[in-house]
Amino acid sequence: MALIEIKMPDDLLLRLSRLEERTDEIVPKMLAAGGEVALEQVRVRLKAVIGQGTKYPSRSTGELVDALGCTPAKLDRNGNHNVKIGFNEPRSNQYSQNHSRKGRKTRSRSGERSYYEITNAMIANVLEHGRHGQPPRPFLKPARIASREACIARMRQVFEEEVQK
Repeated sequence: MALIEIKMPDDLLLRLSRLEERTDEIVPKMLAAGGEVALEQVRVRLKAVIGQGTKYPSRSTGELVDALGCTPAKLDRNGNHNVKIGFNEPRSNQYSQNHSRKGRKTRSRSGERSYYEITNAMIANVLEHGRHGQPPRPFLKPARIASREACIARMRQVFEEEVQK
């Protein structure tokens, strides 16, 4: 899955480090607020590219847009706080009522048939980068570029509100 990385400005990090004991409580709130701004931008861009530029009518069910979400702020192994925007899995149509797999058939070298699941991340990857006979319709990179300033502004606003408390 693609990664959108927006770093906090240095002046904001310096002011945050001066608050020492409240840092662990303020940073997740700031990142959650910035993540919501980026999530909304990704959602708008994704809706705009689904069904666009094809010669056939769209068969979209809206499941990809509904699966888009944002994680709470978590600490990674390097000590950095992260918020991830991505897709929930599995797709609702992966398993029918009789629990048989729905997906693409493949054949191994021995001739055995097997199935692999079509995930939301795979569909998003095809939209973002295209495939043979299907041009790319990027939505993540333009959303990152468009939401950068708004994310930083929202994180600053939340920071100021928390400092005032």
